[in-house]
Amino acid sequence: MPPLRSGGAPVPSTHRLATHRLATYRLARFVLGAQAEDRLPDRVRASVDAQQRQSELLVGWVQLSVVVLFGTLYLVAPKTSGGTDFMPVPYALGGYLAFTLLRLWLAHRGRLGPVLLFVSVIVDMGLLMGLIWSFHVQYEQSAPFYLKAPTLLYVFIFIALRALRFQALYVVAAGLAAAAGWAALLAYAVVTELNMGMPMITRDYVAYMTSNTILVGAEVDKIVSILTVTAILAIALVRGRRLLERAVSDSLTATEMSRFVAPEVARRISQSGEVLRAGDGEVHEGTVLFTDIEGFTTLSEQVDPRTLMTILSDYFGAVNAVAEANGGVIVQFNGDALLIHFGGGDGSDHARRAVATARAIVDDLSDRPFGPLGHRLRTRCGLNTGPVILGAVGAANRLIFTAHGDAVNLAARLEQLNKEYGTAILMSEATAMAAGVCREVAPAGDIVVRGRQTPTRVFALPAQEG
Repeated sequence: MPPLRSGGAPVPSTHRLATHRLATYRLARFVLGAQAEDRLPDRVRASVDAQQRQSELLVGWVQLSVVVLFGTLYLVAPKTSGGTDFMPVPYALGGYLAFTLLRLWLAHRGRLGPVLLFVSVIVDMGLLMGLIWSFHVQYEQSAPFYLKAPTLLYVFIFIALRALRFQALYVVAAGLAAAAGWAALLAYAVVTELNMGMPMITRDYVAYMTSNTILVGAEVDKIVSILTVTAILAIALVRGRRLLERAVSDSLTATEMSRFVAPEVARRISQSGEVLRAGDGEVHEGTVLFTDIEGFTTLSEQVDPRTLMTILSDYFGAVNAVAEANGGVIVQFNGDALLIHFGGGDGSDHARRAVATARAIVDDLSDRPFGPLGHRLRTRCGLNTGPVILGAVGAANRLIFTAHGDAVNLAARLEQLNKEYGTAILMSEATAMAAGVCREVAPAGDIVVRGRQTPTRVFALPAQEG
């Protein structure tokens, strides 16, 4: 009979299944960490794979260092096996050295695929377990003798080596191979003793520690320890891999996004102490330059969209170069119009730099050809100096970082007034005075901007001769 709701109606099986899946998802997220996007972009996967290849090289060099260390310790340590002819350690170390060199060569050639990686894990553990098994032969003892060999601790080194690569699968393979190998050694020792009619199994811990007896519980503890360490490392690697994927994805996204916003804007966003929210910003004295292409609507009708995009891209690139050379930052693109902000730093000469940028755009770029057909573009500019709010506007999940405020609105209005005055550069009195160009500009009249009660004196900057 299905379970009932509080009101007596049965709970649908689909609801129970959905609840179970949600609980499983939350548990997996808690243990393993949040995943990156379901399908990582190819460029993200390529970046992660490159990191994995570097990790595999590191694994190879660490393994080589380990086998060299083992060999050095064996050579300098006093030998305690008496006159035994069978000395397996040099052969095991030699075989491991040869295999490590082969593996390192394959890693440098980029030929270590999944199959070879799994084979290397099995060979690592196989050589170690074979070495441990040979101890009872070398020292002429019964089989349980090798169960007390401290060489078992090297298992954890081999498992930890696989953690240098951000793939938990190989750590799990190493741990399972080690656990299976030790279980096989335990089974071999028990069966060998039973076949010889000399059961050496005990429950006395003291007897286990002082003789060649077998304490099954102690050996099971070793297997459990191997599996526990493997599980912890595997979970840590899954969490680390997911964090790596998210970090690589975020890094690539930030790199790409930096092409859509100015470096100064990207710096402000990345160095913000808190999460940027709509309305966050800072107020400072600055100069705003608005630019607009004269006759752009007519040009849009004359050329195809692809050609138009090429023309705009060339034009924007040229304007951006001029703006950056004068310390300006393009904070907004609006069709063919640009909003360029000058400020920051000590802010002492932002007006002068803004005027120099407007002059260069109007005088130098007007005769420059843009696009495949070499179109000439004339630009109108409006400048104003005053308090500027530089910050984020928009909705909670969609923001733009731009300059806004009354000073910005006036600059936009001045750019539009160029049509009425037949000029190319109009600026406010505040900009003319701050830039020190009052003797070079000509009064264009007083205007009343919508929303303001007092008129604003406007000045026109004539084109340079020659």
